[in-house]
Amino acid sequence: MRHRSLLAFVASVSLLGACQGLKEALTAHVDVVARAESQELSVTRVADLLGKAKLPVPVSRDNVGIVSDLWVNYQLLGYASAHGDSLTDKKSVNQALAGITQSMRLNQFMNGLVDTFKGDSGTEAAYTSGKFDLLAARHILLSFPGAASNTPPTPAQRDSVMKKAQSVRAQVTNENFEAMVAKYSGDPSAKTNKGNMGVFPKQMMVSEFSNATAALKPGEISQPVESKFGFHIIQRLPYAEAMKQQYGAQYKQRAVGVAESTYVAKLDSSAKVEVKPNAPTLAKEAVRDPQKHRKDNAALATYKGGELTVAEFLTWLEGFNPQQRIGQQIQQAPDSAVKGFVNNIVERELLMAKADSAKVAIPDSVQTQMYAQFAQLVTNTEQALGIDAKSLADSGKSAGERERIAANRVESYIDKIMGGAVQPVTVPPPLEALLREKYQWSVNPSGLDRATETATKLRASQDSARAQSQPKSEVPLPGAPGAQPNAQQPAPQPTTPGGTKKP
Repeated sequence: MRHRSLLAFVASVSLLGACQGLKEALTAHVDVVARAESQELSVTRVADLLGKAKLPVPVSRDNVGIVSDLWVNYQLLGYASAHGDSLTDKKSVNQALAGITQSMRLNQFMNGLVDTFKGDSGTEAAYTSGKFDLLAARHILLSFPGAASNTPPTPAQRDSVMKKAQSVRAQVTNENFEAMVAKYSGDPSAKTNKGNMGVFPKQMMVSEFSNATAALKPGEISQPVESKFGFHIIQRLPYAEAMKQQYGAQYKQRAVGVAESTYVAKLDSSAKVEVKPNAPTLAKEAVRDPQKHRKDNAALATYKGGELTVAEFLTWLEGFNPQQRIGQQIQQAPDSAVKGFVNNIVERELLMAKADSAKVAIPDSVQTQMYAQFAQLVTNTEQALGIDAKSLADSGKSAGERERIAANRVESYIDKIMGGAVQPVTVPPPLEALLREKYQWSVNPSGLDRATETATKLRASQDSARAQSQPKSEVPLPGAPGAQPNAQQPAPQPTTPGGTKKP
């Protein structure tokens, strides 16, 4: 996966002093892949890193981009450290954390809003009617033989299980239900829950089970119900046995959820939100290369009094948990789903306007903690790369000397990464955002193309040389001199991810 962060801010490749900047813009050196302040990453350097890599990394333009992005981040961090910049300026940190703090404020506003919604407790009448599709049941499962491995039963197996289920059902009563669960149920959880599935939303279970449960009156026991797992004998629990506390808590949660959805839907409707037809294309391009689109003012959607731009869309994505990999999900999602997601982000914009009007702010104590955590993040990353201010000061007296030392250490670390000796040090997204906004850097598309082409040729040459150096096999090929006329070599056995042979 390409090392591109949704939290990275594009630093303008502006004119660095009119003459020098104009010269670079017109020259567009194809022998340079990237620049980071005074350092240059050459085509030859990148091609060697990938073409001769000991890691099993395919040569591709995306992977050339990964290496280039790592190099830029490391070199900018080294430059900052060499020049005594602790990267803790509050204004810069606030900008880098904008997406995160925005989401925190919105969550704070929504939590306060939810507290105003009246969520009544569930009643017996609500339970009986199945309001909010909340059910409670217990069951006996007569399993199909291959259910655990999702293997469909044969007609004979199905008939056998069905007849057994009918026989068991004829014996089941409310009084002996638990005993019959213990004796017959093939549900793995039956030993601990005695067949009781508790309170659950209707959509949580397979449709055959949920529909059959919903069709029962409280206390009623069903005839055998078939699903892909086997035949179920289901009892919809009476209200008195439906774990009232659990039911009441889930009922209130659902009631609040409905109230919240209604509130947002009214807000959406009154704002007359319209997602642009080309929004999916723009959104996918933006998450593919967020740095390029960080200041993109193209509209993804319009609403009464404003619009959602690509740049604002990316800022919102910064507040999502990185483990959700939202960017990847957007690229792989159908256009209809992306349009729905864009609409969801517009709703966040509208809610954020309400939060602004309510003057919702992050508490000072939380803000102070965030500054401290960011400072520690900078220190940890620098130390992991060996370019922290202290170690550089011990080796170089002037800023220029420290800068050269930091650059050399970065190059050495990248060599170790591609040699498989160390793991890449991830520059966390907020720190990457700050570095790229504060310092000069650039990536040359033509350089990326040329480096990819050169690395591909180098890798092919390396692979060819490696193949020629391999000793010849001592096992003769069929038909070759020395081969047994009717000998059959055993086929390689496939292995599971754990390395064991499949039966």
